[in-house]
Amino acid sequence: MSRIIFHSDLNCFYASVEMMLDPSLRGKAVAVCGATEDRHGIVLAKSEKAKKAGVKTGMVNWEAKGLCKDLILVPPQYDQYLKYSALTRSIYQRYTDLVEPYGMDECWLDVTGNSSGLRPTELADEIRRTVKDELGLTVSIGVSYNKIFAKLGSDMKKPDAVTEITEEDFKEKVWPLPASELLYVGRATTAKLERYGVHTIGDISKIGQAFMHRQFGVNGDALWLYASGLDQSRVMHQDFVSPVKSVGRGITCNADLFNEEEVWKVMLALSQDIGHKLRLHGLEATGVQIFIRNSELYHRQYQEKLPLPTRSPLLIAQAARELFHRHYIWTTPVRAVTVRATNLIQQGQPLQASLFHDISRLDRQDKLDTVVENLRRRFGKWAVYPAALMGNLKMPSDGREVVTMPGMMYQ
Repeated sequence: MSRIIFHSDLNCFYASVEMMLDPSLRGKAVAVCGATEDRHGIVLAKSEKAKKAGVKTGMVNWEAKGLCKDLILVPPQYDQYLKYSALTRSIYQRYTDLVEPYGMDECWLDVTGNSSGLRPTELADEIRRTVKDELGLTVSIGVSYNKIFAKLGSDMKKPDAVTEITEEDFKEKVWPLPASELLYVGRATTAKLERYGVHTIGDISKIGQAFMHRQFGVNGDALWLYASGLDQSRVMHQDFVSPVKSVGRGITCNADLFNEEEVWKVMLALSQDIGHKLRLHGLEATGVQIFIRNSELYHRQYQEKLPLPTRSPLLIAQAARELFHRHYIWTTPVRAVTVRATNLIQQGQPLQASLFHDISRLDRQDKLDTVVENLRRRFGKWAVYPAALMGNLKMPSDGREVVTMPGMMYQ
């Protein structure tokens, strides 16, 4: 029997939650935006009315206002979004325990074994109505025999709709769509495909797996399978926890960074969270990656292996600084910095150490980091912090813990 896969997508999720919490916003052009004064003033989500006026996600606040004079800007309430995301998943779980989240507002459901007796589209419509009646939110649901086409279906008709793609009609419905509509086909892949005259999802399938493999390796194999309707990936159980593959922290600065000392302070602050998360998961990093965006919004990414595994915030920050020093050319200031611990292994996993590394020093550093971690757990996140950040600690009246430094607000 063919599988029955749903992909459910909460429509304009952030904006919809805001309108549900504040009925005075209903039917109006609403955009959920970051704070302009911190240079996070971009549109995170928008209502259908704002969307029709040309407002797009990622647009700067003032630009969105220029397109839609009546646009109402509201700050994000992430705790509420998490709450309603969980409530929506609890509705899905009444129908199946195979519920795999894809972000906060999207989920795949495998309802192949559902015993309701309803046709797939009828069952999807029941879920759609239940979410709307109980939570006041709308969803678009794609119904298909695999995850990729179910995702495409949920995008085809919005808001508050059900779309089915079957094994019999997928070539008619899916193949004419632009290649960029296929999941995991980003801008770079789209541009490369277009250079070879591949413009639609159907073109990806027709050009053949051998060509896709030559151009994109194993990712090309996967894209060809997706476009050809041959995806067999399963929907994970609701209790499944994906293995942690990397741990990172990034920030867009509220003022440009003009020298390595300022960048170093940002990296050091970011690495405090990275080290904490590695400890929580019992992991160590064997690689470090940095992502740098300059003031002209061009970005660069650099990475390297570490000589020995570590979970130390200081050592991760030092490796990030060395990467930055070797590679970044100061033609423009830095606007955004991300540090990521990569190639993770279980803490304590035996590895061959080099004779040229002082293992005792690394052990002392780990013991020091453990003491700091324990103090922070007892007395607060910034009860103890690196001396390089002295003079940058600020405790707002609302109780948040915020570190400020040149070009940065970190919380």
